[in-house]
This record gives sequence, structure tokens and C-alpha cells, in this order.
Amino acid sequence: MRFLPLFALPVLAWMMLSTPGETSQDFSPEKVNLALRRTADELLRQSGDSTSRIPAVQRVGSDIWQLRLEQPFNYEQLPALLQASLDLHDIRRPYQVAVRRCADDAIDLGYHQLDFLENGSVPCGGRAMPEGCHFIEIMFAKNGGKMPFWVSKTGWLLLLALAGLAGFRFFRKRKLTAAPLGAAGEKDWLSFGNSRLDVAGQMLVCGGVEHALTFRETKLLRLFAANPDQVLERDFILQQVWADEGVLVGRSVDVFVSRLRKKLALDSSVGIVAVHGIGYRLETGKMNTA
Repeated sequence: MRFLPLFALPVLAWMMLSTPGETSQDFSPEKVNLALRRTADELLRQSGDSTSRIPAVQRVGSDIWQLRLEQPFNYEQLPALLQASLDLHDIRRPYQVAVRRCADDAIDLGYHQLDFLENGSVPCGGRAMPEGCHFIEIMFAKNGGKMPFWVSKTGWLLLLALAGLAGFRFFRKRKLTAAPLGAAGEKDWLSFGNSRLDVAGQMLVCGGVEHALTFRETKLLRLFAANPDQVLERDFILQQVWADEGVLVGRSVDVFVSRLRKKLALDSSVGIVAVHGIGYRLETGKMNTA
């Protein structure tokens, strides 16, 4: 029975690809309108514009929305601000974004939601934003996230491959954790509270459960684990974890901290605590209040 989760992955994948991810009650025009207007307001304010009028949000298709901005804005700030606004209004559908020229509808910039959620950055980040009027267009997945047939087939094959990879990693990790770590492997592990971080393998062991981490998650958790019970300023965290991208987005810290908190939930001896106006601190020996 211990091996059932591995063999159940293809079945679960089929269920996920065949089931809508959100009901119509959770996704309303009013929510989308408010989320996009909030995004536009934050974009303009962070560009130093707190007085210009924000045009009405336009629904140009059943799942496509556009917002026209005559004023210049910082494209680097768009992914984090948009995701934060959608989260605030509990909009969970997958989406993609295109920044189109008003004059000829050509796409200057764009990205998919997963670009930001998985990497904390998006394609074309760091490039100069073209001047002039632009539409910010967001296209949500149809039917609450149910994928088209050809995408489902592709996703099915991909998830089958991932299931095999998960099985390989599972058995390999069992061998590693069943026996004491040798001298060569110990340097790759960081212990804090009742958890351990395998830096090289990008793996968190928390409450007896293994969590695969992304490169940025590993880098951020390593920074916290190396500085337990110390306040780390937000700017310091950005420089240490995201400076190699050349683009520093403050919202990235909040997004990744939230993801780490969920993965550390089984360890009540640690907690990543926000220090208002300063940054975050990894507390050890205390209940996780996240």
C-alpha cells in the first residue's frame, strides 16, 4: 500500500485534466473587472502617476479581457501586481497575458501565469518597455481550466513521464534517508527545527514528508535556514535570491514565502514570520503561525 500513490498518479492526472478547476460562482465579471482595475491603479502609482483616469475594463471575448493604458508603466511589476490582485479576488483560473499596441494590436510583450508562479520571473523581463498606448490583455483558460483535447493528451504523456520520475526519486531518496549520510553528503543538508533541506537535490524533508523545491525556493529557504531567528530585510533577500536575474520584484518575496510556509506546515517547531515594514524571520522552536 505504500507504493499506491506512485501508481495512482496517472489516474489522478486524468481526473485533473478532465475536471473543471473552478465553478462559475468563483469567477465573475465583477471580480475580473475589480482585479484588473486594481492592477492598473498599482502600476500607475508605482510609476508616479496617482491622478490619471483609468479607462473601463473591456470584455472582448467570453474569457478575454482588456485594459487600455495610455500612460507608461513598468512591465516588470505587472506579473506580481496582477497575480496579487487575482489572489485578492479569489480568481484561480489559469491565464496568459499579452501587452498589445493600441495602434495595430501587435503584441509587444507577454507571458503565461506559470512563468511567474514557477520562476518568479517572466519572458522579456529586463527589456525596455515600448512607448505609447498599450492594451493589457488577459485570457483565461476556458471552462474553469479544462484543457482542450490536444493539450490534455500532451499533459497526459507529460504526467506519465513525471510519475516515472517521481518513482525514481522516491526510491533513491528512501535509500539516502534510510542510511546515515556520508561525509560527502552531509555538507549538502541544512537542518532547522525538525526539518532538513537538501540544497543540491532541491528537496525539503519536513514531518517525514519530502517536498521537491524549485531553484528559487531552495535558494530562499537556504538563506533562512542559514540565518535562523534573525530578521532578514526584504532588500537583502531580493539581492541574495533574485539578483542574478537582473530584475528585483518585491512581490516575489511574498509569493515564495507563502509557498514555503505551506511546505513547512507539518513542522510546528519552525515558522517564517513577517516583520512589519522590514522583512522576514525564520523562527525556530516555536509554533508555525502561518
